[in-house]
Amino acid sequence: MEKKMIKLSVPHLAGNEGKYVSEAVESTWIVPLGPYVDEFEKRLESFLGTQEVVALSAGTAAIHLGLVMAGVKAGDEVVCQSLTFSASCNPIVYLGAKPVFVDSEPSTWNMSPVLLEEAIADRHRKTGRYPSAIVVVHLYGMPAMMDEIRAVAAKYSIPVVEDAAEALGSEYKGQKCGTLGLYGALSFNGNKIITTSGGGALVCPDSEAGDRVKFLATQARENRPYYYHTTVGYNYRLSNVSAAIGCAQIEELAERVARRRAIHDLYMKELNGVNGVSVFANPCADFESNYWLTTVLLNPEIIRRTPDEIRVLLLEKGIETRLIWRPMHMQPVFADAPCYGGACAGRIFDTGLCLPSGSSLTDEEIREVAEALKAVAV
Repeated sequence: MEKKMIKLSVPHLAGNEGKYVSEAVESTWIVPLGPYVDEFEKRLESFLGTQEVVALSAGTAAIHLGLVMAGVKAGDEVVCQSLTFSASCNPIVYLGAKPVFVDSEPSTWNMSPVLLEEAIADRHRKTGRYPSAIVVVHLYGMPAMMDEIRAVAAKYSIPVVEDAAEALGSEYKGQKCGTLGLYGALSFNGNKIITTSGGGALVCPDSEAGDRVKFLATQARENRPYYYHTTVGYNYRLSNVSAAIGCAQIEELAERVARRRAIHDLYMKELNGVNGVSVFANPCADFESNYWLTTVLLNPEIIRRTPDEIRVLLLEKGIETRLIWRPMHMQPVFADAPCYGGACAGRIFDTGLCLPSGSSLTDEEIREVAEALKAVAV
């Protein structure tokens, strides 16, 4: 029998997904919007402890509309973390604005508050204007240094949009990620903590903002008996079938987050004392990552193989891993974008590796990954 591949992070379907989807199909509510969309939004609001969440077709759509709502326009500059996935900054370009990248700091791998302020001040000196928004990311589920970042943002009256796509269930000082900025973007892509197949949501500050987001996400159609538009809108609302999956998934959310944290703890135990391998973990009690993916840094002074060489060797053993996101300031498409710092993000990319972390993985499989990593990390 062929050995089962240990995947990085696959959808975990173990609840009422089939039941709810069947109900949606039987009721003929298979188009965008419907009762499951309303219910999914309510369940997200309850979990996050917030009053207004709008379900959307993707986390990228959520970031896009968050920037629209923050007032970003063509010709503006928007500060964004460099060490992230491209979906964090592509919506900046959608709006005709320009990203300004900021390096990470080493304790969370997220936006450096010191370099953030340096970037804001320098952009004002060079352009005569302050950036119109800040996109901060909670990378791999690890919360950013939000107190410091929000203090800098408040000093210059710049709105913060959280990219919490990887951080559903993570907390910073007891507050859920996604609720720490003016707007917060969530993702329910197939490899996330919970999934709706594809999909996302925007956490809004109040019902008025939520209503505006819903309006923009449904092609900005005015409330008239005929199609009438005064502004450009988007086809960004989540389908009722996808929301049915989400309603089932969120019933298991607490358990899924707990399992990811348990997987991280097991990696910590199994890799403890392995020379040259360090498991990335919460820097202090203020940070509580969901550990969407457990990540490690490989010390190049001790381990001769590169992360990519190790990735290939593990794949040959039936274990799927992933290299760390390549920083945005190193991407050809953003070659002309300003960047403040970059060395920290570059080091993390050069030495980091993401390990299988899906909540359906067994302890035995996690130990197998750890033992395989020990064998090839030489």
